Amino acid sequence: MTSIDHTSTDLPASNPHATAEQVEAARHDSKLAQVLYHDWEAESYDDKWSISYDQRCIEYARGRFDAIVPDAVQRELPYDRALELGCGTGFFLLNLIQAGVARRGSVTDLSPGMVRVATRNGQSLGLDIDGRVADAEGIPYEDDTFDLVVGHAVLHHIPDVELSLREVVRVLKPGGRFVFAGEPTTVGNAYARKLADLTWKATVRAMKLPGLESWRRPQSELDENSRAAALEWIVDLHTFDPAELERMAANAGAVEVQTASEEFTAAMLGWPVRTFESTVPPGKLGWNWAKFAFGSWTTLSWVDSNVWRHVVPKGWFYNVMITGVKPS
Repeated sequence: MTSIDHTSTDLPASNPHATAEQVEAARHDSKLAQVLYHDWEAESYDDKWSISYDQRCIEYARGRFDAIVPDAVQRELPYDRALELGCGTGFFLLNLIQAGVARRGSVTDLSPGMVRVATRNGQSLGLDIDGRVADAEGIPYEDDTFDLVVGHAVLHHIPDVELSLREVVRVLKPGGRFVFAGEPTTVGNAYARKLADLTWKATVRAMKLPGLESWRRPQSELDENSRAAALEWIVDLHTFDPAELERMAANAGAVEVQTASEEFTAAMLGWPVRTFESTVPPGKLGWNWAKFAFGSWTTLSWVDSNVWRHVVPKGWFYNVMITGVKPS
């Protein structure tokens, strides 16, 4: 396994691209795969997933928080100090701070590249942020340090989820809360992968037709995307049944544990759209496409929340979120 210094605040050099040989080695080393993939994606990750730090994503992040945290808690915001686990580019915590959920924060990630981008993003926003390269199964902070721990699309990358949740509970102050969102359900992941795979194959074949050459990325970029996609499947270690995720959180020592899920038809649109976007040259689709994609996703998310939530089982939605509290 890759050796991780749990106490260092220095940011070692990131690896912006992985060779075919490294991808093959990563198949046998989960944490090496995590570092390679996320270092590779760090500088382009925000653009790839349409992440921003303006009102659009501030509202999105706050919406995930509001969907799972009781109203009584929200009336006492902000939390003083928050931690984002597996921070990526800092999307969740930085936008939650801007939304008034917390005053200041810390970020950790296994990827030096992601920690570098997250702290840089925080600095550019004028926020009080510090970052450490760290393993989620050994959080490098003392007991009872944080009022809030958050994460977005991180738990499914962690080999031992329950151990990581124990660490989360440890670093929380008594009465502190954790909120994790954007975790794939087992059912949702199955249909998302099939839709993404079908879209990729259909689009690459269509771009070979006469007259569509300008819509096709250079083969070298497609090959690189394929290597990145191979790593992406390796780093996604888990899918979750909501009830099982609740059980792990309770076993980790949390109380007031509850889950909620979102994105049903929105995910069925979102995955093909994102996959299609990854096959065409950047900027080719234009602003009208971006408005269509985001508007369609927003509309279907509303339908999911207001219609399908009352009909479809929780575990059929693509994303599950969970919250819990450290006993006082």
